[in-house]
Amino acid sequence: MPATLRTLRRLVVGAISYRALFNWTTPPMFIGTLLVGSLLQLRCFVFLGRQLQVADDHFYLLGNTVLAASTACFHGGTMALSNECRYGTLGAVLLSPRHRAPLWIGRALPYVLYGLLISVFTLSAASLLLGLRIPVGALPGLGAVLVAAAAGCSAFGLALGALGLHFRDVFLVSNVAGSLLFLLTGANVPREVLPGWMRATGDVLPLTHAVEAARALAAGGRLNGGLLGTELLVGAGYGLLAVLLPAAFERGSRRRATLDVM
Repeated sequence: MPATLRTLRRLVVGAISYRALFNWTTPPMFIGTLLVGSLLQLRCFVFLGRQLQVADDHFYLLGNTVLAASTACFHGGTMALSNECRYGTLGAVLLSPRHRAPLWIGRALPYVLYGLLISVFTLSAASLLLGLRIPVGALPGLGAVLVAAAAGCSAFGLALGALGLHFRDVFLVSNVAGSLLFLLTGANVPREVLPGWMRATGDVLPLTHAVEAARALAAGGRLNGGLLGTELLVGAGYGLLAVLLPAAFERGSRRRATLDVM
């Protein structure tokens, strides 16, 4: 089998195997946690924004539409790697002679699709229930922005999940990082009111540039290629970390002659 086909096969196998490490498999969990949760989050911040008079409805509707992808992509990506340790399947992965990168990248693909689905659901709910209006011509560009946001957020989750191969309580790290997405990406807090170091931190987080690009499109502007490219670049950086960190931890485990990287 040619090398390209073997790599593609490992990508597909990595994508299919996500189900064993996905904690929202059942329909009630998926609907309640990902769909209903995103809708409640959307309404919460819209009404909170009205009360505080910080920004208008469109600010929160667009921000939370992009942010809606974070739960499935970010937490799902984290669990996709860290659960290898938790459920005792890491040894089988480490004993395989195959290259790990296609497997880890393949793990992210279902989360990108889930994140895109949840963002589209949230966008539809924002339009039907809360009056969000987006020009028809902006929809293709908005779709590209949502795909970039979901991909970057999944890569971010995988990079943090790689820490779960080394640290026992990765969810402490992931919950803190998830809070940073809420606060520093501009989805719910205007970035211009943040201190400089917080804005700088937000610049290297996923979703930040996607949120800005989505708001520009909804306002009738054109797709900003610079913002979209930056979002993809940030995601690619976290994707690289998601490949390098497990490889580094694996080398350490082989030096210690253990099947566990901890």
